[in-house]
Amino acid sequence: MVKHRELILPQLSANGVAAHNLHKLSGFSAKFGPIRASDLVLFLQRGKADEAMRSVTFSLAERAVLIPLEICMLWKQLAIACVLFFVLSAISPEIFSLRAGLERFSLLIYATLTAVAAGAVVTPLLLPWIPARQFWLKGAVVGALLAFLYLAAVAGRPNSFELLSMFLWICGCSSYLAMNFTGSTVFTSLSGVKKEMTRGLKFQLICTAAAVICWVAAPF
Repeated sequence: MVKHRELILPQLSANGVAAHNLHKLSGFSAKFGPIRASDLVLFLQRGKADEAMRSVTFSLAERAVLIPLEICMLWKQLAIACVLFFVLSAISPEIFSLRAGLERFSLLIYATLTAVAAGAVVTPLLLPWIPARQFWLKGAVVGALLAFLYLAAVAGRPNSFELLSMFLWICGCSSYLAMNFTGSTVFTSLSGVKKEMTRGLKFQLICTAAAVICWVAAPF
């Protein structure tokens, strides 16, 4: 049984908790503790948070910790994408060719892995140093750079339409994944995220639609 009437809440929950209403509704008083859970033991020992516990940081190590979670959340989308990729890759002058599908399928899979690396790994790690403020644009910049590297590696295999398709796909996908990272940061606001998503989604949809058209048209 609980023998006290006090709740210790993370400092960053303050903007979503009305402490006076909490006490009125539950009888518990709110006490805002440190930002990080790792400081909780020291906070309980001292009974208060010092300046270090109150300081908001988003260091390289703190960003890196979030990357595995971001990638793990993608498996459903990637599974669906693989099915769609094969279907799109199999469209050919013969209507539907399994051989063509298998040959072209691998190119799109590796392009997608490049996009994941760009948007969900490289962008978070290099976040402060990438030009542009909005996350979707940061992801597009990194995606474009890695797309050039990927296309240079496969040069000679795909035709021009396939190259353009993969470039657009990597840029759009990387932009989307980088934009998703805004929810993990400590310095974005709801209004700012909404504004960014309005612009970012338009870019991503255009890239995706153009990539699909180019990919389907490539064999003809």
